[in-house]
Amino acid sequence: MVKPDLPSVKVGILGGTGLYQIEGLKNITTLELDTPFGRPSDSYILGELEGVAVAFLSRHGRGHRLLPAEVNYRANIFGFKLLGVERLISVNSVGSLREEIRPRDIVLADQFFDRTHRPNTFFGQGLVGHISFAEPVCPVLSGHLFEVARGLGLSVHPRGTYVCIEGPAFSTRAESRIYRQWQADVIGMTAATEAKLAREAEICYVTMNLVTDYDVWKDDEESVSVELVLENLRYNIEHAKAVIKQAVSTINRLQEQGCLCRQALQNAIVTSPEAWNQETVEKLAPLISKYISK
Repeated sequence: MVKPDLPSVKVGILGGTGLYQIEGLKNITTLELDTPFGRPSDSYILGELEGVAVAFLSRHGRGHRLLPAEVNYRANIFGFKLLGVERLISVNSVGSLREEIRPRDIVLADQFFDRTHRPNTFFGQGLVGHISFAEPVCPVLSGHLFEVARGLGLSVHPRGTYVCIEGPAFSTRAESRIYRQWQADVIGMTAATEAKLAREAEICYVTMNLVTDYDVWKDDEESVSVELVLENLRYNIEHAKAVIKQAVSTINRLQEQGCLCRQALQNAIVTSPEAWNQETVEKLAPLISKYISK
C-alpha cells in the first residue's frame, strides 16, 4: 500500500541508460512506493538539488535490470504523481536519423511516432478518457532546457520527431531508412510511452535525448552497438547532468503561460457518471479527483 505520509516534491528526474544517479543531491532519503499499477522500476531517491526538492528514479533500475518493454511505465509515472511532481525531466538515449544531428548532440524531441505495443494509459476497466496529444511535451519546460543547454555551449536541437520502437533489438537497415522517409529525427525505445502517461497525470514532461549513434542507415558510419552507445553516453551524461542541475536551480521561476499540461484531463473523461466503475475511480483518484463532482 502507498504510504499515507508521502513528502511533496514538485520536480522529478527520470534517468535512462547511463544515468542511474545524480551527484550533488543533499539530504537524501530513499522511498519505496507501491501503486495501483504495481511497483516502479526502483526506489525513488529524494533530496535537494541546487536548493530544490527533487525525486529521482532510474527507469531501468539501478544496474540496468529492465528491458524497455519490461519497465512499468504506469507505476513510474503514477509514483511521481503521488509525490506531487508537477514537472518531469526525462533523459533518454537515442540514435540519430539525420546527418545534421550528430552523435553526442542533445535533442529535445517535441513529437513522437509510437510503434510500441505496451500499456500506455491509466484508463480502462469501466472508465474511458481521451487526452489531447497533438503537442506531447511541455513547451515551457522544453524551452527552459533548451536555453540552459545553449547557455552551456552544448550542441542542442530545440525540437525533433522521436520514433519509439519496442526493442530490445536495434533497427534493421530497412527500418532505419523507412523512418528517415517518415521525416523522423531520432529513434529510441521509451519516451513516447512516458509522454502519454505524464500527460494523463497532468505532469509537465520533457525528454532530453542524448544522441549516441547514427542508427544503421548511414553506410559510412559504424553500426549501432552496445559498445558505441555506452562510449558516447559516458560523454553525454556529464552534459545532461550539468543541464539538469542548472535547469532545476531556476525551474521555479518558470511561468505557466502557454502550458496546458495541468488541465489535460479537463473534459477528457467520456464515460457517463452513472456508468463509472467505482473501483477504477478510486484507483485513479490522484489523477481525476478534481474533476469528479462531490
